[in-house]
Amino acid sequence: MPVDLLVIDDDLRGAAPAIFGGRPPVLDADGFAWPRCATCAGPLQYQGRVPHPIDAGKDILFFQCANDPGMCDEWDQKAGGNAAIVVAAGAESYAVPPAEGITSLHGHWSGHVVAADADTYDQARADSRGDGLAVLGCLGGEPGWIQDDETPTCSACGQPMILAAQLEESADRNSFNFGGAGCGYIFACTCPGGTASFLWQC
Repeated sequence: MPVDLLVIDDDLRGAAPAIFGGRPPVLDADGFAWPRCATCAGPLQYQGRVPHPIDAGKDILFFQCANDPGMCDEWDQKAGGNAAIVVAAGAESYAVPPAEGITSLHGHWSGHVVAADADTYDQARADSRGDGLAVLGCLGGEPGWIQDDETPTCSACGQPMILAAQLEESADRNSFNFGGAGCGYIFACTCPGGTASFLWQC
């Protein structure tokens, strides 16, 4: 799949392909169960939303624990220190975070898409270096792993998931915490009832 670079901007309208920080958009704010950390039981910190890689009618919300950074294995896709939730796209109500815990990022920003003539994020990122773009990451394509390949497997169908987005940590642009100059990886499965997954490496 070709890569679309995600370039940071300040457009916070619902039409932006990806929005980070703020509160999660959901269809039923009253019925939304805010995810909690499996280790410390505190509420997870909402990171943002990215589009589903195949289904235009869905988005993926992703969260990680920030209550005691580094102590809840929030980088691990299976340890319960993070969460990725598939929701209907276009929701105009916003979930209210719990009163306790660290539930939101310090900033609020969005990303727009710049098409790249490359199949991997690493190549697209390298090709963009002379363009002066404030690259935040990418949508689609193949992940550029910092460590070993950790492509998640769908719990519903048992098949490898596909990349929805890869995001960079950058202290001068955003308030993601991916371990210091790390990358976050958001995946989804395309099967009926398929799930999503989030992890990061540094």
